[in-house]
Amino acid sequence: MTRLYAGGCACGEIRYEMRSDPIFENHCQCRDCQRRSGTGHASYLTFRRRADLRTVGETNKWRVAGDSGNEKVHAFCPTCGTPVYLTSVAMPDLIAVHAASLDDPGQFNPQVVTYGICGHAWDRMDSSLRIFERMPPT
Repeated sequence: MTRLYAGGCACGEIRYEMRSDPIFENHCQCRDCQRRSGTGHASYLTFRRRADLRTVGETNKWRVAGDSGNEKVHAFCPTCGTPVYLTSVAMPDLIAVHAASLDDPGQFNPQVVTYGICGHAWDRMDSSLRIFERMPPT
């Protein structure tokens, strides 16, 4: 049975709902995620159909090239700055929401750690999670 995944930004200006199950859940320790989160990693739930995400409010966006050279598009609240979701130009149907933006962050069930090669000793991950140096093969 599909659950409702709902969340938004810190100030409430941006809200979203997704009624499909995530296909991938990860902690990412790449330098982009570290810089954007202000800590050692960022955590995501990735969904197959971007079109299924219903949003209220207008996000601001900024773009950055990932390790692969593919452009990532980060959406965040223009008022409070909270990162809300991430898309990729190379995979336009996928959408990844930030786990901390969920109303119930307990819905996040990490499967792996990506970009473990960039991880810091002070940012310890669950030792039962498989750690990939970069992104796992698809």
